[in-house]
Amino acid sequence: MVKLLLNILTCSTLLLAFSLTSSAQSEFSGAWETKDGDANMVSIVTDQYFSVASFLPGKFIRTLGGSWKTTGSDQVMVTIEFDSEDSTNVGKTFESVFSIAGDKLTVYNKEWKRIDDGTPGVLNDAWLMTGRKRNGTGDIETRTPGPRKTMKILSGTRFQWIAYNTETGQFFGTGGGTYSSIEGNYTENIEFFSRDNSRVGASLPFIYALKDGAWHHSGKSSKGDPIYEIWTTRSTPE
Repeated sequence: MVKLLLNILTCSTLLLAFSLTSSAQSEFSGAWETKDGDANMVSIVTDQYFSVASFLPGKFIRTLGGSWKTTGSDQVMVTIEFDSEDSTNVGKTFESVFSIAGDKLTVYNKEWKRIDDGTPGVLNDAWLMTGRKRNGTGDIETRTPGPRKTMKILSGTRFQWIAYNTETGQFFGTGGGTYSSIEGNYTENIEFFSRDNSRVGASLPFIYALKDGAWHHSGKSSKGDPIYEIWTTRSTPE
């Protein structure tokens, strides 16, 4: 069961960009969904990174993800950066083939349906936290992402954050759901939260701005604490 789920999650949802041109690759970026029994499975895909989350209403089950690159017209190789269930997968690569037609993706007889194509959200990308203000006030403390990362990945309508360590394989937490970004207002609607299922259903409003390519994000956390974070887009897989 675990091996099958891993194959489906890592080798299917990210095998979206099989086309030969960058414009075609962008066409297959976005968010996708399917079911595994009663569980919802959602994948967010950017040009180089992906995440997959499995959850029931009010209950987180599993997440994994990392980077990907095409190795042929119908093949892709993914490298796992985090896996909440099996840390031994971190650092491993998997290669597979897939087929896609319109808004349907099929791998190992598992069909995924497109949720969005990366629009309308202007924050569609994979981001790493690179700065924050302590308790939401004061001077900005910068951080250089190393093995310990906090990544937030967004499609046009979906978001997920993940805290993990690529060196030790440790997984620290995740949360995600839907979001909107309108005229400087950013709102997250939580559908799963690994640390506290009681947070599911909450809507968190924030103020955001893009400054010199960085995403400045301020408001209150799910615990009600003031936050001010700076996120920097990821460039090439490390």
